[in-house]
Amino acid sequence: MAFAVLITSPEPMLSSQQVLDTYFLEARRDLLEIAALLDRYDVAVEREGSPEGDEAKLEILHRALAHLADTEAPSGERTKALLELFSEI
Repeated sequence: MAFAVLITSPEPMLSSQQVLDTYFLEARRDLLEIAALLDRYDVAVEREGSPEGDEAKLEILHRALAHLADTEAPSGERTKALLELFSEI
C-alpha cells in the first residue's frame, strides 16, 4: 500500500499594510497598558514621597521603550534586543 504525502505551501506572508491592519489595535492596547502602569507608579511615588524598593524594573521598561522608539534599530532585531534586556532582571 502506497502513502501519498501531502505537501502544503506555507501561509502567504502579510504585506506591511496587512501587518498594521491586523496588529495595530493590539499594539495600541499594550502601549496604553504600559502608559497606565507608569502613571500608577508615578502616583504611588507621589503618595509615598519617594520611590521605594527595586527600581531596576522601571529602568528596564524605560530602556525597552527607548529601544522601541529608536527608528535606527536594526530591522528584525527588536524582539531579540528586548528579550536580552528583560533577561537582566
